[in-house]
Amino acid sequence: MDTPDSARRRAGALPGFWRRALRHSSFAIGATLSALLVLAALVSLVWSPYPPAEIDIPAKLQPPGAAHWLGTDSLGRDIASLLLVGAQNSIVVGVVAVGIGLSTGVLLGCLAAARRGWVEELVMRASDFTFAFPALLSAIMLGAIYGPGLLTGILAIGIFNIPVFARITRGAANAVWSRDYVLASRAAGFGPWRITLDHVLPNIASVLIVQATISFATAILAEAALSYLGLGTQPPQPSWGRMLNEAQTLLFQAPLLAVYPGVTIALSVLGLNLMGDGLRDLLDPRLARRR
Repeated sequence: MDTPDSARRRAGALPGFWRRALRHSSFAIGATLSALLVLAALVSLVWSPYPPAEIDIPAKLQPPGAAHWLGTDSLGRDIASLLLVGAQNSIVVGVVAVGIGLSTGVLLGCLAAARRGWVEELVMRASDFTFAFPALLSAIMLGAIYGPGLLTGILAIGIFNIPVFARITRGAANAVWSRDYVLASRAAGFGPWRITLDHVLPNIASVLIVQATISFATAILAEAALSYLGLGTQPPQPSWGRMLNEAQTLLFQAPLLAVYPGVTIALSVLGLNLMGDGLRDLLDPRLARRR
């Protein structure tokens, strides 16, 4: 039964978390950079300085100025608009690819930890097999079958994330299954899936949240790499990776064309990684007590 003291502790847990989060420099910096990424994508849904696909050859390779804040590319497209709208693709790829890996990987990892024996062995060997096909190789194979595109990149990155989450879930779940309260639940007659839902998943949620944040950063970097190679987002959709590809022939004539998307990718990945490191510290009770 819930007591007044336990209710007060739960009510104060969230404000206490945010107080510690604001004092954690890595989390604060990472959350700020990640919020700017999301804000750019949201703003681009309703407004951008120019239509991102608008070509204006007479205005090509203009330096930053009042008309074009970050200048224009070799086709006269506004760089600021391309960066803003390109954030949409990065977030979509990150959310969907991590969602695929998280949902499928957690299910397989929980199954392996709950059933053990040959089921666990089968899941882990299947994970090892999937690791032999990184996102780039999977994108090449899928591109050869279905053609390059945003969906190809999402599927390739998502498939690669499945064994990552499966392994992490299985390892963390095995530790929970050895706890006394889980043994007591088994003695009380509760089945493996009831125990998984009631005890295992709540206790490994913090590990999964941290991994999802880090995998999000990896997905953004992988999408940029695939687009750079022509396997990801296709024209006329803006993509930070394709902006880098188009800028490589103009490095000496207009080096800023490569600097802008490169810095944007770096800051986005850095922000998500810093936020993931901060969440790891904040959600780990042992580390949280030290702060």
